[in-house]
Amino acid sequence: MRQTSAASRAAEQVRAVRDSPEGRLRLAAEFYPEDAGERGRYGRAELSFLRWAIARGVLNGRRAGRPGSPWWQAVNDRLLCDKLEVSLLRSGALGSPSSRGVELWDEFIARPSSASWYRAHNSSVARAYLEHEPLAEAELPAERFMMNVALVRVLYTHALVARPRLALGAFAPLGRLLGDPRGGTVALFLDLRRSFPAQYPLVGAVIEDLIAAEGHLPRALDYGLILPRLTELYEFAATSLEMPGITGLISEGVPCYARPAPRSVWVTGNATRLLPRLTAWATRPKSEP
Repeated sequence: MRQTSAASRAAEQVRAVRDSPEGRLRLAAEFYPEDAGERGRYGRAELSFLRWAIARGVLNGRRAGRPGSPWWQAVNDRLLCDKLEVSLLRSGALGSPSSRGVELWDEFIARPSSASWYRAHNSSVARAYLEHEPLAEAELPAERFMMNVALVRVLYTHALVARPRLALGAFAPLGRLLGDPRGGTVALFLDLRRSFPAQYPLVGAVIEDLIAAEGHLPRALDYGLILPRLTELYEFAATSLEMPGITGLISEGVPCYARPAPRSVWVTGNATRLLPRLTAWATRPKSEP
């Protein structure tokens, strides 16, 4: 009997839960078992975000009363497939890593750390962004804006632990603590519940209204900490993940994925906001030694 490769078996397992948000969560959690030692603690941020996505309904099955988002499902598919494949390979399944992302997950398992986790996780996520932009373009403008914010945030948290001086300027010594996916502080950056409505689809939502309703802390993070260093962040991600296409997801200093929002959404509207301006000044990027 012909045996299938690890990549094929992983894809089959993901297809089996495609219409089951609970099944997706189960597969994701199995990668971080409690008896896996240090590795098991790194799923905290990822699983928290996944639970939020499930609560929004973006991972609902095709036959659900409120179907989910093909784009969000495709991104989750890629993340699950890469992790399942490396688990199968380490269990003796046939084949070799089918992508650089799978290799990075293997490196994480071999040497768990915040930096190796972000490289693996962000490689899977960024690859899905690049592969599925046509699906993203079919979403509503407010949803596409959220997609850009989600990518910006996860690239920034990687920089917190791998390039803290880029991420925090004079406050660089705090980077590894704030960005550690095992801790609770990383939720400040990855928890979109503080910024966006917990519903899908965002029918009738206007991007400017979403920004206006954003809390003071998320606004300071997005416009004070992250926006002033976006070009450098995307360049860092492209180099670290060995994925040059990432630099094509930013234009003139603002995100441009999937028919983006007007540039004014990112660079104006906060001109009179004191907290983002103070945050930008206090953490202004400094060159690496």
